Amino acid sequence: MTRVRFAPSPTGFLHIGSARTFIFNWLYARHHHGVMVLRIDDTDVDRNTQASLDSIFEGLHWLDLGWDEEYRQSDRGELHRKMAWKIFEEGLAYRDFTPAGAGTEERPHGEGTWLFNAGIRELSAEESQRRADAGEAFVLRFRVPRDAARSIEFRDGVYAQQSKSTADIEDFALLRSNGVPTYHMASCADDIDLNITHIIRGQDHLTNTFKHILIFEALGAKLPQFAHLPLLIAPDGSKLSKRKHGPVVSVTTYRDAGFLPQAYINFLCLLGWSPKDDREKMSREELVAAFSFEGINRDNAVVNFSDTDPFDAKALWLNAEYIREMNLDDLAARLMPFLPGADAVKVRQVAPLVRERIRLLSDVRGVAGFFFTDKLAPYDSGELIPQKGDRDMALKVLRRAHETLGKTPFTHDALDAALRADAAQLGIKAGQMFQPIRVAVCGQKAAPPLFETLEVIGQAGTLARIEQAIGLIQ
Repeated sequence: MTRVRFAPSPTGFLHIGSARTFIFNWLYARHHHGVMVLRIDDTDVDRNTQASLDSIFEGLHWLDLGWDEEYRQSDRGELHRKMAWKIFEEGLAYRDFTPAGAGTEERPHGEGTWLFNAGIRELSAEESQRRADAGEAFVLRFRVPRDAARSIEFRDGVYAQQSKSTADIEDFALLRSNGVPTYHMASCADDIDLNITHIIRGQDHLTNTFKHILIFEALGAKLPQFAHLPLLIAPDGSKLSKRKHGPVVSVTTYRDAGFLPQAYINFLCLLGWSPKDDREKMSREELVAAFSFEGINRDNAVVNFSDTDPFDAKALWLNAEYIREMNLDDLAARLMPFLPGADAVKVRQVAPLVRERIRLLSDVRGVAGFFFTDKLAPYDSGELIPQKGDRDMALKVLRRAHETLGKTPFTHDALDAALRADAAQLGIKAGQMFQPIRVAVCGQKAAPPLFETLEVIGQAGTLARIEQAIGLIQ
């Protein structure tokens, strides 16, 4: 059975690149009727934070895809150490007592082409044991084969055939000097124990795969299939990072801005993957049916945003499309968090008026906030003046509207007929009649359809706002 895993480290928020990796793993598992494993790689105790862990779960729960099994690496340290010492017992690892190596997972990058310390690597078993028994600190390192030219090879699901000579692989650490397993050791031990069949992760892990294959082979385990995903990059070609690009790279930023999870999933899938038939808007079921490694592009995918527009235009377009198709009860429920304190019945009345006018759920505050306030925010009285009209015309319209609306049933058809009749009697166009009323009631020119708006606001609220506008224009 196909078994895949998503293995985030709780050292930062849920990055959009990590979210896409989760989604691709989930799609692959569901496409093949397999198992989705969530494994929290929390062995880096110095960098782990509860806030990061909370961010990961908040983001994943918002995506609402779910998983079948859940593990934490911190609960599995004994297994990791047991497997590391098994490699040692097979003669495929050794103790490194050099101070520069103690307590570090890898040699610093500044040391250039360091591969191993020959003197330490060739210590006799007796000398190694004596120094360990004496309490001398050491790192347990993998003994990468050096005796003969050998290449580590595998076929990647995205990047095809890969090869690297063992002569170019350093003797990497398995256990730190404090006995804590390194990323390489813990990850491989868990992948073996959890019977992971496919490892789908970012392209930045591709070079790690050669080391991981050595660990799998040393433990006599069957190799999983590997597929590495292109990275997500900024418009300037740099790697997305919170330090440089701000909160736009965090999944919860999109949630808080009012993206729908299904639209966001759809958007992330299109970053570096295509169904090869020009489809863009796809349901969850369509994504599951279409997903394959063959559709993944090898080039890094650009997330388009700017200082003035923090969200990719395609993401906004997709979100608007999903909003337009939403059931109105569902849409009203989704709008509630963006209208704190609003009456749920009124939000349901407003939902059909804004569904075609918003790209983000949070847009409802600007488009329809006037529905949910007792007093409009200050606005320019000049906005009340209709096109090709003047203040006198606006005042006549507002006074006539106040009189008419005080005795007209507040239904769409009755309001439409009454106000159009008033326009005819005043000798003005219908648009010149409607604009002052719209601005008086909404505080802005851009607003949902007038008669539906008046119905929701109601007679008392409408008359009060018109009275306010008359006082303002006088």
